[in-house]
Amino acid sequence: MSSSSSKSRPQWIYDVFINFRGGGTRNFVSHLYYALLNAGVNTFFDEENLLKGMQLEELMRAIEGSQIAIVVFSETYTESTWCLTELEKIIECHETCGQLVVPIFYDVDPSVVRHPIGHFENALKAAAEKKHLPELLEYGLRRWRTALTKAANFSGWDVRNRRNKAKLVKEIVEDVLTKLDYALLSITEFPVGLEPRMQQVIGFIENQSTKVSIIGIWGMGGSGKTTIAKAIYNQIHRRFMDKSFIENIREVCETDGRGHVILQEQLLSDVLKTKVKIHSVGMGKTMIENRLSGKRALIVLDDVNEFGQLKDLCGNRKWFGQGSVILITTRDLHLLDLLKVDYVYEMDKMDEDESLELFSWHAFREAKPVEDFNELARNVVAYCGGLPLALEVLGSYLIERTKKDWESVLSKLKIIPNDQVQEKLRISFDGLRDHMEKDIFLDICCFFIGKDRAYVTEILNGCGLHADIGITVLIERSLLKVERNNKLGMHQLLRDMGREIICESSRTEPGKRSRLWFHEDVLDVLAKNTGTEAIEGLALKFHFTGRDCFKAYAFEEMKRLRLLQLDHVLLTGDYGYLSKKLRWICWQGFPSKYIPNKFYLEGVIAIDLKHSNLRLVWKEPQVLPWLKFLNLSHSKYLTETPDFLKLPSLEKLILKDCPSLCKVHKSIGDLRNLLLINLKDCTSLGNLPREIYKLKSVKTLILSGCLKIDKLEEDIVQMESLTTLFAENTAVKQVPFSIVSSKSIGYISLCGYEGLSRNVFPSIIRSWMSPTMNPLSYFRPFCTTSSYLVSMDMQSDNLGDLGPMLSNLSNLRSVLVQCDTEFQLSKQVQTILNDVFGVNFTELEITSRTSQISKQYLRSYLIGIGSYDQEVFNTLSNSISEGTLVIFSYSEGRTRAPSEYSGVWRVPTKGTPMLKLGQTRISIVINEQ
Repeated sequence: MSSSSSKSRPQWIYDVFINFRGGGTRNFVSHLYYALLNAGVNTFFDEENLLKGMQLEELMRAIEGSQIAIVVFSETYTESTWCLTELEKIIECHETCGQLVVPIFYDVDPSVVRHPIGHFENALKAAAEKKHLPELLEYGLRRWRTALTKAANFSGWDVRNRRNKAKLVKEIVEDVLTKLDYALLSITEFPVGLEPRMQQVIGFIENQSTKVSIIGIWGMGGSGKTTIAKAIYNQIHRRFMDKSFIENIREVCETDGRGHVILQEQLLSDVLKTKVKIHSVGMGKTMIENRLSGKRALIVLDDVNEFGQLKDLCGNRKWFGQGSVILITTRDLHLLDLLKVDYVYEMDKMDEDESLELFSWHAFREAKPVEDFNELARNVVAYCGGLPLALEVLGSYLIERTKKDWESVLSKLKIIPNDQVQEKLRISFDGLRDHMEKDIFLDICCFFIGKDRAYVTEILNGCGLHADIGITVLIERSLLKVERNNKLGMHQLLRDMGREIICESSRTEPGKRSRLWFHEDVLDVLAKNTGTEAIEGLALKFHFTGRDCFKAYAFEEMKRLRLLQLDHVLLTGDYGYLSKKLRWICWQGFPSKYIPNKFYLEGVIAIDLKHSNLRLVWKEPQVLPWLKFLNLSHSKYLTETPDFLKLPSLEKLILKDCPSLCKVHKSIGDLRNLLLINLKDCTSLGNLPREIYKLKSVKTLILSGCLKIDKLEEDIVQMESLTTLFAENTAVKQVPFSIVSSKSIGYISLCGYEGLSRNVFPSIIRSWMSPTMNPLSYFRPFCTTSSYLVSMDMQSDNLGDLGPMLSNLSNLRSVLVQCDTEFQLSKQVQTILNDVFGVNFTELEITSRTSQISKQYLRSYLIGIGSYDQEVFNTLSNSISEGTLVIFSYSEGRTRAPSEYSGVWRVPTKGTPMLKLGQTRISIVINEQ
C-alpha cells in the first residue's frame, strides 16, 4: 500500500471552470453549474464572479487552478472578448499543465467553431478590433482562431439535437466525475489490500456527519499511512467544497524555519481558493479560526511528528464548520491522544496472501510469482514481514533478475538491510527525544524481543534508563508493540534497522560496538580478547550440547557491560573479570556447581540460570539488594534454595522442574516483596516451611506436580494477597477451609492426582457455603465480596449434587469441569442448566442448528466446551461482558471454528478463537449483573 512517486502536479483550486457567453445559454449553464455543485464538484462560475467586479488577473488565476475547463460555445460566443481571452488562457493551461478541456456546442455547429463563418466570423473580427490595436489585430485574431480550432477538436457534447436537456446535464456531470478521477491524488500503482482498510475509516466518517471529526491513521514507517489517506481523500473529496491535502509536514518543518507558517498558508490557500500570505504563526491561527469557522472542510495533515504542528493547523474544533473531517497520519500515537481524536486507525501489517500479491506485482508484474521463483518470492515476502514499503522496494529491485541474483540478495539482506527501507524506518528512531529512549530501543532489539514487558522494564530501570515512560514512547512511536501475554514485539525490519545503527559505529572492529549479538562477531571478540569499554550488552548462544570454552579474562575491558546473555557457554578462570555494572544475567546451562563468590552481582536486577549445573546457588549467602527475578528452572542437580535473607527486593522466584530440590529455606518468609513462587514439578520437594505462609505479598503460588506435597496448612489464610493457587497432581488430600474463605482468592486448581478424593470440590463449595456444611444459612457472609474460579475433574458419573451447590453461589465467577466422555458432558450440562440456572434442558434444543433462547439467559451466562488454556479462558472471560451464551458440542480430538460446532451459540463481538477439542472441559461462566 505504499505510495508511488509521480510527476509534479499543480495545486488545483477548482475542479471545473465554466467558460460561456450569456444570453440563450444562461439557463442551461446555470442548471449545469448547480448539478455539478450537488455532485460535490467544486466549480468556478465565470459570470457570477464578474458581476462582483473580479479583475482579469484573478480570473486568469482561477483558470490556472482548475482541473477541467468546460467551454460552452454558442452563436454569440465570439461577441465576448472576455470569453475569447479566457479560451486562449484555457488552451495555454491545457498545453502547459494538462488541464482537461470539454467543449459543449449549444446552438452552433462544431465545424463553424473550427473554421468561423457568417455571424460567428464577423463577431470574432469585431471583438478583435475592439480588443487589439490595429498593428496587433491580425496577430490577435490569429491566436483566437487557433484557440477556437483547438478547443473544437476536443471530444465534447453537441446540444443542438438533444431534446431532454436535464438528461444531457446528468450525462455531462457523470463525464466530468469520470475525468476528475484522472486528476486525483496519485497513490500506489498496485492497491493490494487498500480497499477494505480505506472503507473501515470511511465507514466511521459517514457516521460523524453532524460534527467535526478528527481521525488519526497511525503506524510505523512504510506501513502505508499516506497511501490510505490519499485513497480516502480521493473517495470522499467531492462531498466537500473546501478541502486541503498537506503532504510531508515533518519534512517541511525540518527543512524550513518558517515551516508552520508555510503550512498555514497552504491550508488557507487551498480552502479559500486564493493565495494567502501570513507573517506569523499567531496570525495564521487567527485567520484559520476566523476564515474557516463556517466552512465544512476536508483536511488531511500527512506525516505529523510534533504536537505544535497540530496546534497551529487544527488546534481547536471550533475553527471548522460542522461536518468537517480532519485526517492525520503520524507515527506517534501520543500526538493523537493529546489532540483527543475521535478515532485511531492502526495500520496493520499485510497478511501473507496480500504480501505475496503486492510483491508479485512489483517483481513479476503479475498477481502471483513466476513458478520457478515461487519459493524465493515467499522467502523475500517472509523477510518483509508484511511491510508494504519493503515489498514494493525489494520487488522493484528484483524484477527481471536471475535466480542467482535473488539468492545473493536474500543472503545479503541477512547481514545488511536494504538502504531504501532502512532510510524510511530510521526517521522514527532519529525522532526519539533523548539517548535513553534510543538506548532502550537498541537494548530491546538486541536482547529483549519476546520478553515480558514488566520484566524488561525493571531491568532497564536498573540501568538508569527510565524504561516505564521510555517503553511507552517507543510503543506510541510504532517502534515497539506489546503482543500476547504482555510480551514485547518488534517488526523484524525495525530490529534489523536498530542493529544496523549499532554496526555503523564500527564495521571492521566489533569490539568497539555498544552491543554484540551476531554469533561470529562475539566469537571473534571473546577468542581474540578484543572487547572494549564500549560494549554494554553481549549475547552468545549455542544450541547444541558441545560447549565452546572461553577465558573469563576476555571480559576484562568490558567495564560498562550491563546485559549478558549466554547459552551453554563455558567460561573458565576468574569471574572477577566480569563487569561490576551487570544488571541482567541470562545464562542458560550455567556450567558451575555454584555461583563463584568473585562473580560480582550486587547491582543485578535479574538472574536467569535455567538448565544450570548448580547444586547450590552459592556457598555463602550473597548480598543482592536489587535482585527482583531469580529463575533457576530445569536445574536438575539443584538440591536446595539459597538463603533469601539478603535478597530483600526479590519479587519472582521460579524453580520450575528442579527434580532434586528437596528444601526451601525458611528465610523465604522474610521476602516482603515476593509476588510469585513457582515450584512446579519439583518432584522431590516435601512440605513447605511454615514460614512461607507468612508472605502477605504473594499473589501466585504454583505447586503443581510436587508429588510429595500432601498438605496445605491452615496458615495459608495469612497469604492475604493470594489470588491464584495451582496445586494439580500433588498428594494433597484435604483442602484447608481457610483458603476457600479467603476474600482475595480468585483461582484454585487442585485436581489431577489419584490420591485426591473426587468429592474434594463439592466439599470446597460446601465450605464456601458454611463451616457447618449448611448450604443456606452461612453462605453469603463468605462470598459477598469475592469471585472465584474452580477447576475440577469429573471422574465418575455421579454428578447430581453439583448443581444444587452451584445454584447458591451467587458470586461464583467460573467453574471448569473436565469431562472424559460425551455422556458425562451432556449429563453435566443438563444438571447445571436444570439445577443452577433453572433452565429446562429440552428448551435449549441442543442440535446441529442455532436455537433461539430467552434473552434473560443470554444476558447472564456463558457455557463453552474446549481444551482449556489461558488464552481460551481469557477469551471466554472477556466475552462475558458481551452478554453471550455459547454452547458447543463434544467432538473428541478435532479442531473446528466456533461456527462449525453443534449447539447453541452467539459469537461475541470480540471474536472467539479456534478451540482444539481433545481433553474436553465445560466452562461455565456466570456474569455478575
